[in-house]
Amino acid sequence: MSSAVVTKLKPVAPAPILIEAHDLNKVYETADGEEVTALADVSFSIREGEFVCIVGRSGCGKSTLMKIMAGLLDCTSGSIAINNKPITAPSVDVGIVFQQPVLLPWRTIYQNVIFPVEIRKVNTTEYAPRAKNLLRLVGLEGFEDRYPHELSGGMQQRAAIVRALVQNPKLLLMDEPFGALDAMTREQMNLELMKIWHSYQKTVIFITHSIPESVLLSDRVIAMTPRPGKIAEIIEIDLPRPRTLEMISSDRFGVYASHIRQLLQASEGLD
Repeated sequence: MSSAVVTKLKPVAPAPILIEAHDLNKVYETADGEEVTALADVSFSIREGEFVCIVGRSGCGKSTLMKIMAGLLDCTSGSIAINNKPITAPSVDVGIVFQQPVLLPWRTIYQNVIFPVEIRKVNTTEYAPRAKNLLRLVGLEGFEDRYPHELSGGMQQRAAIVRALVQNPKLLLMDEPFGALDAMTREQMNLELMKIWHSYQKTVIFITHSIPESVLLSDRVIAMTPRPGKIAEIIEIDLPRPRTLEMISSDRFGVYASHIRQLLQASEGLD
């Protein structure tokens, strides 16, 4: 009688760390010469392909942290790096989506999308197939020659996401990108963003005021304290993917949302 053959599965190695911060501090000086600490001793690491949300009250330093990660702002002390290279200036490895689409009104949607490539003065034709594929993925095929004022707010924000991805960055930073949209459009945009993330496997750092949004989107949620901004806790979100809006009403989803709300002592400025 032959014995059964047992095959041992090799453990899956964790993805490499893409962005890492150590003891990050940011202090602003006011017009009166006073010092205001926006960030204090912020440390974290984010792996390639992760979707991480940063949530906290207004003024807790979320946007300051994003600007530092984007190379738009220097930290006062501490360190932050992408692929072990210190962040000292904006990089093609980082795409940014802001709360407002910030599309140039005199350029068509396609011209807006390809604009970052033009700024670099490289051949735009090699980026054209990627731009068109991304526009198709977000449902903007056929709108390439339209102007921003001819599109809804949600469609404009889709174009802004495509513009951020057209150069194939390693990291996508999103600073409350759906905050100005109505609730139903915002929910649809969340679903579309997850579809884009799944298709292109980018590392995404998403800033939001909304606790439910952070739970729906994230692999992990970084919960920040009021100013000076510190990390209260980093919460692993163990919910199956693909995520659906129906999950929001589940008990498990509610436990995560309640825990984050308690961490932030949320009553003002949070959904």
